[in-house]
Amino acid sequence: MANISKNEIKHLAELARIELREDEVEKLKADLGKILNHFEELKKLDTSAVSPVIGGALIENAYREDETKNNFITEKSTEAFPESHDGFLKIPPVFE
Repeated sequence: MANISKNEIKHLAELARIELREDEVEKLKADLGKILNHFEELKKLDTSAVSPVIGGALIENAYREDETKNNFITEKSTEAFPESHDGFLKIPPVFE
């Protein structure tokens, strides 16, 4: 069984910036011990015949070509905007 102390649980709680009551420390100690024990069991499995998995899909570089579409800002919309310059809309500065 994984040997975790109350001080380690309290230290982890402090790092996570959570407050734990004493009964919560005990419950977390037991739960974390079970989780670590499960990992110890998994370490015992022989995985030498299992090939490593590097991803879930075989698709590589599935990109589409960029298309230029000039329908975002039309002449009418720039004319309706209070200020524009070279087809771009001018807005007041955000930071001064």
